[in-house]
Amino acid sequence: MTVGALAPTAAFAGGKPDSVQQGLNALVKDDGMPAALASVKGRDGRTRTYTAGVGDIATGAKPPVDGQVRIGSNTKPFTAVVVLQLVAEGKVGLDAPVETYLPGLLRGDGIDGRNITVRQLLQHTSGLPEYVDKDSILTSPNRYYEPRELLDAALAQKAHFAPGTSWEYSNTNYLLAGLIIQKVTGRPLGEEINRRIVDRIGLRHTYFPTPGDTGIREAHPKGYNREADGSLRDYTELDPSWGWAAGAVVSTNTDLNAFFTALLGGRLLPPAQLAQMRTTVPADEVSPGVRYGLGLMSRPLSCGGQYWGHGGTIPGYKTTGGVTDDGRAASIAVTAIPGDQADQHITATVDAALCR
Repeated sequence: MTVGALAPTAAFAGGKPDSVQQGLNALVKDDGMPAALASVKGRDGRTRTYTAGVGDIATGAKPPVDGQVRIGSNTKPFTAVVVLQLVAEGKVGLDAPVETYLPGLLRGDGIDGRNITVRQLLQHTSGLPEYVDKDSILTSPNRYYEPRELLDAALAQKAHFAPGTSWEYSNTNYLLAGLIIQKVTGRPLGEEINRRIVDRIGLRHTYFPTPGDTGIREAHPKGYNREADGSLRDYTELDPSWGWAAGAVVSTNTDLNAFFTALLGGRLLPPAQLAQMRTTVPADEVSPGVRYGLGLMSRPLSCGGQYWGHGGTIPGYKTTGGVTDDGRAASIAVTAIPGDQADQHITATVDAALCR
């Protein structure tokens, strides 16, 4: 079932209004998102896709159903899965120091790779400072960055806390995880993600961009950033090298649902590594009740229980969603970075989709 842009509210059996379509319509009408797209797999196993708004504000064209988007930090679970596959293969030790794989690389003010473990990278408990400079990215979106250049920006700062003593989200952790993958496998990170995950479970609309690939390959809504004067600037064309292991992947809502379903269903990791991935610490700075595992977040549901996913933000797009242990799945993408209120509305729509 597909619902068109700002179409009348869809109805299901019993005449109940479709809360997902209502939520997407409100994100466009009330929160100013150019477009909102969703894919929901319900208790009946059926997948329903939705759109609202416009996919191109210049032409007014409708957003493509289940169009490709940049998924930002939803890349992190992909990177974490590859690391944990290497753990299962005996090639990486989860509690081994980063120094084991990247000798001499991690040194700075309060920063020492001999005292930070692989687990602490994946769980954001390393204390490493953030490398992302949002202003530089927005000013020069097509600039290419080498991972080492990004790492140097982090190492020019002081550690935020001693490893293992606190939790703080930092993209630098996943930059290092990507470097470990390359060092251990001898292959580019993108090739390992594509080979070990994308091809393995048949994600036909998901890929890790190659160097210099600034476009989005398949049908997609354009992505925008709201400027200080309130105007929308097109950021669809963007070099995602600055996001790399932390945020470069392109996917669709339906593929994201398939990825998290396969992951939680044990198709990508042995039971021991999946259990480690699901072992969480509080991450209340994200939102009350959120917990963070190894590249995987759990969020409470209003109807009881929880769902597992991550979420991602990158200039032009935000993706939010996850899956439940009994197989329900929901993913929502919007085509601009939302403010706090819109962000809450997105999360509420995901909750409604999983709870109905």
